[in-house]
Amino acid sequence: MATLQPVRGTHDLLPDEQRRHRHVVEAARDVAARYGFAEIATPIFEFTEVFKRTLGDTSDIVTKEMYTFRDRGGEEITLRPEYTAGIARAFISGGLAQELPLKVFASGPMFRYERPQKGRLRQFHQIDVEILGVPEPQADIEVIALGAHILGELGVLPRTTLELNTLGDGESRAAYREALVAYFSDHRARLSEDSRARLERNPLRILDSKDPGDRALIGAAPRLSEHLNAASTAFFAAVREGLDILGVRHTVNERLVRGLDYYTHTAFEFTTEALGAQGAVLAGGRYDKLIEAMGGTPTAGIGWAGGVERLAMLLTDPPVAPRPIALVPVGEAAQLPALRLAHELRGAGFCVELGYRGNIGRRLKRADKLGAACAVLIGEDELARGAITLRDLDTGAQREVALADIAAALARFRAPAAAPAP
Repeated sequence: MATLQPVRGTHDLLPDEQRRHRHVVEAARDVAARYGFAEIATPIFEFTEVFKRTLGDTSDIVTKEMYTFRDRGGEEITLRPEYTAGIARAFISGGLAQELPLKVFASGPMFRYERPQKGRLRQFHQIDVEILGVPEPQADIEVIALGAHILGELGVLPRTTLELNTLGDGESRAAYREALVAYFSDHRARLSEDSRARLERNPLRILDSKDPGDRALIGAAPRLSEHLNAASTAFFAAVREGLDILGVRHTVNERLVRGLDYYTHTAFEFTTEALGAQGAVLAGGRYDKLIEAMGGTPTAGIGWAGGVERLAMLLTDPPVAPRPIALVPVGEAAQLPALRLAHELRGAGFCVELGYRGNIGRRLKRADKLGAACAVLIGEDELARGAITLRDLDTGAQREVALADIAAALARFRAPAAAPAP
């Protein structure tokens, strides 16, 4: 019988790696809370129409990458490939228009059928923030600054570059689209098959093409900055000025675009060269027309998503497991008292490891393997005196401590407070 393996593109998060992931998510959750973002969660799967409306019927994600199936009731269901669509759907179906402005944080697994690469899996995880109901550039400044703050908290900001661009308002995009269609139409024969298909439908997506022939044409293509109206220019200037005031360094990348029509104004990515070709670790933009496109009341929106796997790979000082206290009963009579003491210490906030079997030598060897900070030895003689023996496993020093004083004696070995459950 063949050995069972994870499905291609999926990955077990074993304890060391899970600590990295948890550190990324908890740091993001903590910083987002300081900015006033409330945490929400949406279902892992949605009706397929939710993603078709938001990502476009012809996008690569919809046509090639979504995990879509019919459930037993005949409904077409899709595992979520990104968070924004579900949050926008929740905003509409949950009647949240009365709670604007709405600032939310979310985290969880996403699913895309694509070729697995470094830091990119078919089941992957994201952190996500969105602000709904704020059309002013202050929202753009805040979500970008929040992203930079989280990267700084993780210690990875110096290894990233913030790339920024403006897509302009509807009027500017329409003028730019016309210029792009005219330019690429003159070179239609040299375009790749995918780009020819995008020419009339979604010409801005040609700018994302990796085809060498397309790239040669893109270099001389019209630039969006040449087609911005006064309002769009002023909006982008306000965003950049706000980032400058906050000390968020950035560079303008005029080829950074979002192809779908509901995107407007600011688009941005934090990129790194430390992960090879998969350079973006956190990316987002403004989508003022999305809620309306989904059938809701016109509502401004902006947000970003960050890849947890990629951010975890960037950590230079990953979190280590807490060092436990090893409880070592000596003799059969000490087994139940040790069990009771372990329960009391855990309730008092200590990380306690109580072995299941073995003599004192084996149990201390196990404690050393776990990296325990100290050992609490409980023997019949100590119990008779109402005491335990406390051994510091780093120095080897040991002393007898009264059972009544054990919490105070162990105070310096207390595990860090756990983060509240989401």
